[in-house]
Amino acid sequence: MNQNKVIGLTGSIATGKSQVSRFLKNKGIKVVDADLIARDVANFESVKNKIKEEFGEDLYKKGSLDRKKLAEVVFKNEKSREKLNQIMHPEIYKEIKRQIEGSNDLVFVDIPLFFENEELNKKYGLNFDEIWLVYVDRATQIKRLMERDDISREYAKEKINSQFPIEEKKEKADVIIDNSGTLDETFAQVYNKLKKMC
Repeated sequence: MNQNKVIGLTGSIATGKSQVSRFLKNKGIKVVDADLIARDVANFESVKNKIKEEFGEDLYKKGSLDRKKLAEVVFKNEKSREKLNQIMHPEIYKEIKRQIEGSNDLVFVDIPLFFENEELNKKYGLNFDEIWLVYVDRATQIKRLMERDDISREYAKEKINSQFPIEEKKEKADVIIDNSGTLDETFAQVYNKLKKMC
């Protein structure tokens, strides 16, 4: 790879990582979005056939994957989740690497479950110069998730608990972007970090 710098951008559910990702894109910085890639990969013919075979034809409506329905199938079933990952991950990582290699400049790779998938990142040869974490404290995270998804406190906690604890991610990240305040305050942090890199 010839690019100058590759930065992993991560967070946890309802921490505001997507807002930071959009800010970077608006500044003209290349962002490789693992979630968008996963959506595209799910509609690759070879992947689609494997998912239909494993989880049923009815997961595809009008040719596109019903992600909500699939999430319900795999959320509480570890074996199903592992099977889905075996189908999806090789293609997702192949496409992430292709998009990184297509740039000679600063690249952010938006990976929601970076720390959950550290072994996979190594397995598929993804290397990062820094890891940036978009952070909020747990109480704020629960509150925002409840409001965003219109769900109960119990269900919000369950979803958050299915991920690597945010405080442990904080210890492992190179850069912390604290999104507990206003978006303007968050974006100012990102802008200042970028300025130091230039």
